[in-house]
Amino acid sequence: MKLKLYVCLVVLAMIVGAVWAGSLALGHVAGRASVLDRLETVLLDLRIHIKGPREAPQDVVIVAIDDQTVAAAGHYPVDRVFLTELVDRIRDAGAKALAIDILLMGKSNEAADTGLATALASLPTVIAAGGQFPLERAAAVLVPAPETELRPFEAFAEAASVGLVNVSTDAGGTPRHIPLIFKTDQGLAPSFGMLAVAGFLGAPPSVTAEGIRISGRVQSLDLQWQQPLNYYGKGGTIRTVSAQSLLQDAAAAKAAIGGRLVLLGVTASAVGDRFSSPFDPILPGVEVLSTGIANLLDGSVLLRDSRVRSFDALAAVSITLLGMAVVVFLPLASATIVYLLLLLGWLTVVVICFNQGIWLNAALPIAASVPPVVALAVLREGFEWFRVRRLVAAREALSRFQAPDLARRIADDPGFLLVPREQPVAILFIDLAGYTALSEKLGPARTRDVLKAFHTLVVNEAARNKGLVLDFMGDGAMIGFGIPDAGPKDAADACRCAFDLVVAVRGWILASGLDAEIRDVRLGGHFGPVVLSRLGHENQQQIAATGDCVNVASRLMEVGKSRGASIVLSTALTKAAEVGGEMLGMPPRREAVAIRGRVQELEVALWTADEAMPERRTLSATN
Repeated sequence: MKLKLYVCLVVLAMIVGAVWAGSLALGHVAGRASVLDRLETVLLDLRIHIKGPREAPQDVVIVAIDDQTVAAAGHYPVDRVFLTELVDRIRDAGAKALAIDILLMGKSNEAADTGLATALASLPTVIAAGGQFPLERAAAVLVPAPETELRPFEAFAEAASVGLVNVSTDAGGTPRHIPLIFKTDQGLAPSFGMLAVAGFLGAPPSVTAEGIRISGRVQSLDLQWQQPLNYYGKGGTIRTVSAQSLLQDAAAAKAAIGGRLVLLGVTASAVGDRFSSPFDPILPGVEVLSTGIANLLDGSVLLRDSRVRSFDALAAVSITLLGMAVVVFLPLASATIVYLLLLLGWLTVVVICFNQGIWLNAALPIAASVPPVVALAVLREGFEWFRVRRLVAAREALSRFQAPDLARRIADDPGFLLVPREQPVAILFIDLAGYTALSEKLGPARTRDVLKAFHTLVVNEAARNKGLVLDFMGDGAMIGFGIPDAGPKDAADACRCAFDLVVAVRGWILASGLDAEIRDVRLGGHFGPVVLSRLGHENQQQIAATGDCVNVASRLMEVGKSRGASIVLSTALTKAAEVGGEMLGMPPRREAVAIRGRVQELEVALWTADEAMPERRTLSATN
């Protein structure tokens, strides 16, 4: 019943785990934002740092209105006359196209506005517009749609192209994507970056199902035509020229920007927009835009399209199912190693692919697999704990019906003694003289208490001398030495135990006030081969030691009774004890006695109870 419950819980856990991983995977494929994105950005930055900075293309140059330029102009924002002069210088220096990341909103004086409009129209130019977006995008909107737009002055919009410069940032404020298409009041409109590339190449990129076509090359994009950014390095990695130095040196200006796409923007301190990036905590917004434009021109846009997202989803579900499977079918330690190797393998693939410009999601398989795999491991560990508890309880219960050493052996080796085996063993039998009369006098309840005390004493003395109580027989017991495994000192242990039992039992008899009824204690011992086997029905068995050695040991108690001896040990046992390293003192007498059921007499050593006491015998050496 418990196993069936465990199987049902495992199946349920695997189904829940698959649903969990599938839901995360579907959300990732659909591009839904989640807390998982925060972990992914951390892991993405780690990959970026592993890959390191790279060289930026030479086709893109930033002309920066920096601190030097603002100081020379004497104020910020710079006026439109200054901008007109700057645009003219950029044109005269041979720039192929110009993209201005400055919001040229509102009217100035008419002459200045007219002059700037004329300058803007003198070369392919795109100027910036800004969009303000709702906090939550409607699910039906396929591309970013601003609620309002901050557009340039109408005269400038007529003289140049206008594109939105908005970027998509993560929770930490780092730009990760640049939308290349927006839905405006005038319909679908290309972004600032797309228009800049069109001006530089002389032909507008065309939109495909999952990307754009640039000069015959299809550039895959992320969902909703968003371009994943592939940073080159810290601020200044894309070549940057001060606007003031450009105005002061025409020759240097021509060398710096001739034949290139120029982005004009603000980098002066405390003005203009700033973003954090993997390489730089305060990267100017114009350099973020330049990074996106340079990615389009050199083809280094990170590949993260629907196919890549689907591969992420497949990996997440597969790792989750494999992780749960190994937890179910392998040992828990091995399963943990295999699962960690699966995650490590995926992270290795992610890093390798990133170095090739492919943005696989490192966080998704981790988030998809860890909760169900850990939950299943906890479930299994709980079941294992419960099963071990039951096994321990069963072993403890078994040890009450079998000797503890045998119980442990059977629990560890269920096949123990399925095939009988013969081995040398020392056997002791013990019983009480006068017990029958005592039991009649005391009654059943009191007799049980007396027997329990006697049996406890026998078990303790046997265990102290490395013996095993094989059976209790009313007021007697059978003890084996060398069971389940024979040892070189088994006979010596049996001899020592025989004398210790006489001392302990006589002390107990006197302490319990039973000396009037229990006249003496008798022990018989023999050493020889016995057969260890399982006796009984297939479904109800017990471990037994059988053979002539057992029969002789039992009969020796009759010899002791007939000769008034408490201990009767065969010479085979005492000699084996000497061979085992234990030396018995010379017994009071040795005799050759007849054994009931045997033809030949047996030589034995006999001790009375008094002779067996410590002050009357010598038993040298110990284990």
